[in-house]
Amino acid sequence: QVQLVESGGGLVQPGGSLRLSCAASGFTLDYYAIGWFRQAPGKEREGVSCVNSSGASTHYADSVKGRFTISRDNAKNTVYPQMNSLKPEDTAVYYCATDLEQGGCKVPSDWNESDYWGQGTQVTVSS
Repeated sequence: QVQLVESGGGLVQPGGSLRLSCAASGFTLDYYAIGWFRQAPGKEREGVSCVNSSGASTHYADSVKGRFTISRDNAKNTVYPQMNSLKPEDTAVYYCATDLEQGGCKVPSDWNESDYWGQGTQVTVSS
């Protein structure tokens, strides 16, 4: 059974950092890109970043460039978004996803409900 489980969310003060995790089971992570998305209350889901199957290529939304980095440890079947210099507007539920089809990253608009999604982890940035 394909499963993605996010963890590492929580409450952090503005300017702080969090390291999220996306642990995969039921398939081998090595061959597939992993996308990260977030959804704030009342807003549409937003693509945040993506890492290709090898980890050599990463993509970031303009809103997080220079603050977020994404890496992966295929041996552990896990992807790690590192979020630094957090802002209140980063508050959202964060999700990881894979399509189990390709190793390269899709543009955010090409991800949809037919892909595999985790249950999300809440990140709240507040003083």
